[in-house]
Amino acid sequence: MPRGDKSAYTGKQKRQAEHIEEGYEKRGVPEEEAERRAWATVNKQTGGGNQSGSGRGKPDTTVSARRGGRKGGAASAARPAAARSASAKKAAATRKRNAAKGKG
Repeated sequence: MPRGDKSAYTGKQKRQAEHIEEGYEKRGVPEEEAERRAWATVNKQTGGGNQSGSGRGKPDTTVSARRGGRKGGAASAARPAAARSASAKKAAATRKRNAAKGKG
C-alpha cells in the first residue's frame, strides 16, 4: 500500500478528517496543509487506520478535542470577573423565566 493511501481508514475516520480539514480551511490554512493536519489529528485520535467491523481496530481517544476545549475555556477566563458574573446572572434569570413558563 503506497504512502497516502486512505483505503485502511473507516468511513467515520474519513468523515472526521473532512470535517477537521474544513475547519482549518475556514481559519485560512492552505488546502494541502489543512489536509495534512486533518489526517494527523485523525491518526492521533484513532490510532491510525482501523478496519471496519465489530471488535476490530483500536479505541479512540479525545486528546485533540480536549485541547480545543481547553483553548476555548481560556477565552472565558480572560474576561473580567464582573463580565462573567453578569453573564451568569443573566443566564440564571433566563433559566428561572423558562422554568416558570414550563410549569405555568
